[in-house]
Amino acid sequence: MPRRTLGEWLAHLEQLHPSAIDLGLERVSAVAARLGLNSPQPRIATIAGTNGKGSSCALLEAIALDQGRRAGLFTSPHLLHYNERIRVNGEPVADAQIIDAFEAIDAARGDISLTYFEFGALAALWVFSRQQLDVLILEVGLGGRLDAVNIVDADVAVITSISLDHEAWLGSDREAIGGEKAGILRAGIDAVIADPDPPRSVAARVEELGCRASFFDPSLAIDGGSIRPENVFAARTAAERLGFPIDDDRLGRLLKTLVLPGRLQRLEHQGRPVVLDVAHNPAAVENLLAWLDREVPGPRVALFAVLSDKDIHAMMRPCSGAFDHWYLPALPGVPRALESTEVAAVLDDIGAAQHTRCEDMADGWARFCAAHPGASLVVFGSFYTVAGFMELLGEGHGKA
Repeated sequence: MPRRTLGEWLAHLEQLHPSAIDLGLERVSAVAARLGLNSPQPRIATIAGTNGKGSSCALLEAIALDQGRRAGLFTSPHLLHYNERIRVNGEPVADAQIIDAFEAIDAARGDISLTYFEFGALAALWVFSRQQLDVLILEVGLGGRLDAVNIVDADVAVITSISLDHEAWLGSDREAIGGEKAGILRAGIDAVIADPDPPRSVAARVEELGCRASFFDPSLAIDGGSIRPENVFAARTAAERLGFPIDDDRLGRLLKTLVLPGRLQRLEHQGRPVVLDVAHNPAAVENLLAWLDREVPGPRVALFAVLSDKDIHAMMRPCSGAFDHWYLPALPGVPRALESTEVAAVLDDIGAAQHTRCEDMADGWARFCAAHPGASLVVFGSFYTVAGFMELLGEGHGKA
């Protein structure tokens, strides 16, 4: 019987567990123990938070490589290709390595059921265990305390900004969510707290465990370009605690060249200016709007689609006067997508500019080009939204 392709494996994993999100460490830890993955040997940084995890991970990886370290990076979700989630020395690993990992995990798990994300986290650890690496950078998928990544004891735990998102799983306020994020801390380890105003639940956990903590000082003058100052602080401080500090000049050069796909990403398509951002919760939308006001003057048009489990009213309220027009594409093949009719109703509620429902990304792009000369297009609302537009650009195919 021929081996499953990576695409076939991913389709299989989506159907394997009864629920897409099933927080808890017992099942994944048991399988990790069978595979000998619970205690990786390299130095480890685990990064949790609501927003800023992806940019902090990317910058920490770049610093590690710049300092001559061999680095493994696990992050999620991906934009176009699943391989984006597992990187070794700055490059996504090959399909064959992921397939080998999935096969090993499937053989070891027996009758233990794992989620799609749990398979991915174990696959990353399996791939990394077969490389000679100096540092592992592990991004938490959801929360912290019960996330699959938390089966590993980190040397440095990073907590980026904390805001409301995934309330059904993490709690309804910043204190509760902060407590879940702080679940990645361990007694006596280095902790980097990058939230400018961390919830008391985080500081209390730091004190309880006796962590060697560094807190972000909002008064610091840090120019990170498209990376927020607190995330530059997170990555730089984590690198220092891991044993590969970087000086100001080298850090400045890295920040000028670092490209973060789908994070305040500027590009041109057919001669028209486009901004891509995966903002998908209220705090991330506010950050996007503040950045647009500084960096993208002139008329702006939104291409927006969002998932149904998000607080769309809170996301949209700050946007009432931010765009001259909204195009609302469908997201074919995304069951969690909020219907564009419902998005339109929310825009009406907040008194936003005119809006037009579209069949898909291509339809939205065509309408934008025909009706808005001189305007910039801002694509945001979810990873799926940005990935769909990237596919339109011809960047590949995949799903987030």
